[in-house]
Amino acid sequence: MQQPITVPVEIPFVGDERRKNWAKIVTNVDESLASGWAFEGEFIAVGGIQDVPIGSVVLAYGERGSRVNPQIEARVLTINADGTVSHQATAKGRAWARTLRDQIVDLLARTDAVPAKKAWDPTLMGYSSSALEEELRRRTSQEDAP
Repeated sequence: MQQPITVPVEIPFVGDERRKNWAKIVTNVDESLASGWAFEGEFIAVGGIQDVPIGSVVLAYGERGSRVNPQIEARVLTINADGTVSHQATAKGRAWARTLRDQIVDLLARTDAVPAKKAWDPTLMGYSSSALEEELRRRTSQEDAP
């Protein structure tokens, strides 16, 4: 199985350093849950550069305020091939997980439907540009044929 291509990206720190904060590469969502336990995947460190697969959906969580009355914020991010992060959604308050759940499910479905976002195939580097253009023309003409 081919390993996914990773890019170094800055994972933002959400909330206050003295309070709870974490980030996770979300790979699956249990739609029967409405809490943070619904999001399955690998935890990654926040507030620094991490190597993350291209097209990943990252959930970043943080709290600020007092321990008794924390102010919760969660952000949904997607990782681009150029090493940038795109902000997709934000939720605040105790209902953050349910607020973001459906949006994350949609993002995961979208990245699964587009194979180019899942992995880059380096074998194409062995072909000349003209050969690739010719193959594209050939395939396009086949699609147009009845």
